[in-house]
Amino acid sequence: MRNIKYIVLHCTATPQNTTIESIKKHWKRIGWKNVGYHWIVKPNGSAERLATIDKITNGVKGYNSNSIHISYIGGKDIDDRTEEQKDTIKDLVEALKIEFPDAVIQGHRDFPNVKKSCPRFDAKVEFEYLNK
Repeated sequence: MRNIKYIVLHCTATPQNTTIESIKKHWKRIGWKNVGYHWIVKPNGSAERLATIDKITNGVKGYNSNSIHISYIGGKDIDDRTEEQKDTIKDLVEALKIEFPDAVIQGHRDFPNVKKSCPRFDAKVEFEYLNK
């Protein structure tokens, strides 16, 4: 099993009607061999698992070997998560924190040298109660 240090939250930075298939095609087009996230949460709250947690994904350059990545579809310009997405993300993060109690929960934007506002919400603040 991988040594998980981070549970990382992302947005796809796309409109909410973007399909997971089109996101996967984009990754292939830019030459990625692995998917970007372990889960993507759709606007209706359903979570599609793209990789098992024993697999490395391409979420944050330089930090993927010890991270689990969760993204929501949306976040192109604002935090447009639906209540269903918020609930599913919370459920996923809480379950992962039980499995990996020492993992730090943070957003992609919280890593060094990241110049993105991904996700479009402050994951450290939202999940502060789990990072204690």
